[in-house]
Amino acid sequence: MLQPRIPVNPLPTNAPAPLLQPVTADIEPAPAPTPPVAPASVPAAPSRSSVQLTPGSAVALAAGGGAVVLVVGAVLVSMLLAVAISAASIAVVAVVLRLLVRDMQKGR
Repeated sequence: MLQPRIPVNPLPTNAPAPLLQPVTADIEPAPAPTPPVAPASVPAAPSRSSVQLTPGSAVALAAGGGAVVLVVGAVLVSMLLAVAISAASIAVVAVVLRLLVRDMQKGR
């Protein structure tokens, strides 16, 4: 019914690929090399360069951030409105069903 498939090498011989690599226990890991120590008198160079913002790029960055805030706010408000509308409609349905059940129990 269900038979496992053996992976085949992409070579033209179509010989089955070995599933596991042999593990040898006599290989020892090489010791980690020690990093060279820098002399204390030389100050370390800064690893990151500072970003220079021009006034135009600062305005563009602020406008982009404002647009993101407006879009995320609109999405969140619309989701809240959808939840409020759904809750109100479920409440109306519950009241109508309660009235119908009460009328049926009175035998009207």
